[in-house]
Amino acid sequence: MKFIPLKTYLTNMMNLQHTKSLVIAAMAATFLASCETPSALVTVPVENVDSNPLKVSALTESEKQAWSSRDLRTDTIPGMSVDRTYAEILPGKSGQQVIVAVIDSGIDINHEDLKGRIWTNPKEIAGNGKDDDNNGYIDDIHGWNFLGDVGAEQLEFVRIIKRFESEFAGKTLATIPASQKDIFLQYQKAKAEYDEKVAGAQRQKTQYEQIASQLKSSHPAIVKALGKEDYTQADLATIKNPSAEMQNHLGFITQMFQYTESIPDFMKNIDEGVEYFTGQLEANYNKTADFRKVLGDDPYDITDTKYGNNNVYGPEPDGAKHGTHVAGIIAATRNNGKGMNGVANSNIKIMAVRAVPDGDEYDKDIALAIRYAVDNGAKVINTSFGKYYSQNPEWVYEAIKYAAKNDVLIVNAAGNEGLSLDDPANRVYPNDQLDNVTEMADTFLTIGALAPKYGSQLLANFSNYGKSNVDVFAPGVDIYSTTPEDTYEYLGGTSMAAPNTAGVAAMLRSYYPKLSANEVKNIIMKSGLTTNTSVILGGDTEKQARFNEVSKSGEMVNMYNAFKLAELQK
Repeated sequence: MKFIPLKTYLTNMMNLQHTKSLVIAAMAATFLASCETPSALVTVPVENVDSNPLKVSALTESEKQAWSSRDLRTDTIPGMSVDRTYAEILPGKSGQQVIVAVIDSGIDINHEDLKGRIWTNPKEIAGNGKDDDNNGYIDDIHGWNFLGDVGAEQLEFVRIIKRFESEFAGKTLATIPASQKDIFLQYQKAKAEYDEKVAGAQRQKTQYEQIASQLKSSHPAIVKALGKEDYTQADLATIKNPSAEMQNHLGFITQMFQYTESIPDFMKNIDEGVEYFTGQLEANYNKTADFRKVLGDDPYDITDTKYGNNNVYGPEPDGAKHGTHVAGIIAATRNNGKGMNGVANSNIKIMAVRAVPDGDEYDKDIALAIRYAVDNGAKVINTSFGKYYSQNPEWVYEAIKYAAKNDVLIVNAAGNEGLSLDDPANRVYPNDQLDNVTEMADTFLTIGALAPKYGSQLLANFSNYGKSNVDVFAPGVDIYSTTPEDTYEYLGGTSMAAPNTAGVAAMLRSYYPKLSANEVKNIIMKSGLTTNTSVILGGDTEKQARFNEVSKSGEMVNMYNAFKLAELQK
């Protein structure tokens, strides 16, 4: 599952405050959440963050679009000091090419802001239908698509039920052979979650449909009375002597204006919410469908490795939104007058590896995707996805160790449920800790998400955290980047924090090529900014901890400081 809060683009459009992974369900349950206050502009120097009261003001649109690249000291915005690095450190320096593999939902490799930034396999001849480099993948010019034409998929806990229901239904743990006890416990947990999630999705779908139905009745009546489509709340007061029916319409629309400034836009959001919950019920929670049939692959046979195709975009544009956004954060062309600037410059090339469907990824696909990236020269791999059940974690663990053996850094999203990953009950996959404590590889970096606000709201309210299981935090709220067909959007999630960090890692590997993957990981963790201020955890104001205690490093990624430290170690 892509690690972006579910349908964040809906909540971004409505400026909703709470954007953890179940945000839409919460929104419908409370008849939509409260409006978000403007992003903050910190107006004190970095050295005074913990000792001075913070003045805040709203970010301008240009500041918001690039906040993750700004510098706290020079811009008073808590970004990663990317622009400062380019201005003060990089002039006169040259770097080497570094390949970053983006394992994701697909990438629009023809996007205007990604031209010249996509990796091309030098050993493959495009379009000849042959496996020129003998790696088993025909015409893998810019990467590989391990999903073929698969778009939607079940969540992993649904697949567990589907796979084992005939074997485990009606049985108890005492009757299960020792070799199957672990998967039986997963099955029991999955059953309980399935019943809860399906009931919740059905309830939310009904609530959204009711809101949509009332909007389709009230909005046209208001439009007819006012003579315009996009009216304001103040305009409602100009309707004189409303009938009883019109009073009902006015009351409903007035209530909706608590959550939006545009009723037409709000109607689109609600319709997309209906579509979203319908998709959950018909695909993600569908126990009978076989979405993988079109691929012709057995996801539980790791020895069968040659499947998929070379269409790294995927079957449709919307499915590639997440991956395209991630790729742009890392490497969108800088200073070309289009869209936005990626963290990395033209030394960095993006290898597109499609392995994340609209649903949960298969362990087999992820394991093979990591190995593909390593074998084809990637030095950094971005993994902005995750799930809370895994049937074959050992395949992914072996791939992670394979990456470490080959000096490849994996930059991984922590997840968006606002949970402590140090709690074994919240174990997320992929990870690099067999026992939730001891790392099996030293080249795996897990990233939590920051908001553009200092003080108690510094942590993104959806971000997972953990002193043992999250390494460092990076910008992940309201990140502006590339989306398919030459468009750009704000998205938020640890999915965005990971590529911000991956961009920094790639640049370090480009300009300091003698540094190992582990050394780059340690530089990123040791060179960040920190604060001992108390921060809200998981969006719950009753639950707080000091920022420097909610990750292993206690720090925020800072590119400028990372380059300074790398300079000392080169």
